[in-house]
Amino acid sequence: KHNLSHLFKGKMKPRERVETALNHEVPDRCPMQISFTPEFADRLYKDMRLKDKKIHNPHGGGNTYELERALGEDMLLTSVGWANSYYMDDKPYEDEWHINWDIQHYQTPYGTGHYTEIVGHPLADDSRIGEYQAPDPHRPALYTASQQMISEFKAEYWIVGVTVTTIFETAWALRGYEQMMLDMALNPDLAEHILDIPYRYHLEAAKKLVDLGVDMIWIGDDVGTQNRMLISPKMWRKFLKPRMANFISEIKSINPQLKVAYHTDGNITAIIPELIEIGLDVLNPVQPASMDPEQLKKTFGDRLCFWGTIDEQHTLPFGDPSDVQAEVRRRLETVGRNGGLILSPTHHVQLDTPLENFWMMVETITNTPYSSI
Repeated sequence: KHNLSHLFKGKMKPRERVETALNHEVPDRCPMQISFTPEFADRLYKDMRLKDKKIHNPHGGGNTYELERALGEDMLLTSVGWANSYYMDDKPYEDEWHINWDIQHYQTPYGTGHYTEIVGHPLADDSRIGEYQAPDPHRPALYTASQQMISEFKAEYWIVGVTVTTIFETAWALRGYEQMMLDMALNPDLAEHILDIPYRYHLEAAKKLVDLGVDMIWIGDDVGTQNRMLISPKMWRKFLKPRMANFISEIKSINPQLKVAYHTDGNITAIIPELIEIGLDVLNPVQPASMDPEQLKKTFGDRLCFWGTIDEQHTLPFGDPSDVQAEVRRRLETVGRNGGLILSPTHHVQLDTPLENFWMMVETITNTPYSSI
């Protein structure tokens, strides 16, 4: 069973540590954020002898944050939006957007895990588009958990309001992936209408979270594959960039000190300058198998911070502890130079990750003061 009493505590509070790093200054140690699939969270609860048995939402929707705080994480996430529809059940279900989900199981040396997978799209039929009503983003109950966690933890932790799957991912979940891509090419007016549904919802949610006092809003849509853009930069500029630009402008007008992070998997090198142009502060998750973190730091590090960079495709699940330690230290020495880095795996930690690799990551981050690098 794992005891965390030996971990380096540092001189800074977690929120001060994150704020320092995001101001391109050097904190006492690198800030850390980790999320987990529900099954890996269960392994951690047992390994750490913690009591919380609430279903763990990796997006931070209504968690008690016992795991995150016990591990010494610096950021706590509170999520409002369609992304909370992932991992809602271990049997097929329909979410409040009327999107249908099935369960896909997978085997690992540490047991059986599951993913939730979209199988039904409420706007697949053209005739249903005009009558579709999205959920109401103004319902007070949506924000109860966020209000509670901000009240309880903001004095200590950096609070991130999460409205990921902001536009594109929710839109194609509503319409169907192939059909959404066809609409963007062949019926752009219809595509604009469907993209506006999640855009308006998540913008209202983000504005409410900023009003409640979060330190950062985390937006994003997966628009990259392993080695290229998922959609062309031209398509991104037409359909997503103007909405993202307005989204960032509106939430920063409420709080000019607000930081904005953007999530997309894969290689999106082609649009990074334009993300900076529209006000992005932090890029997540920076998959090292898709984009070179060191090169990104050299090219954009004076204008952009990075959140992620620890390889969840190879190093964490399939390396050994020495590989994990070496990767963490390399990130600290390169991407973390002069601040600007929050270390994190590039995805929720999966059930296939050996605990000894996980603990090596946590201990190397938390026990490496910047003064020793």
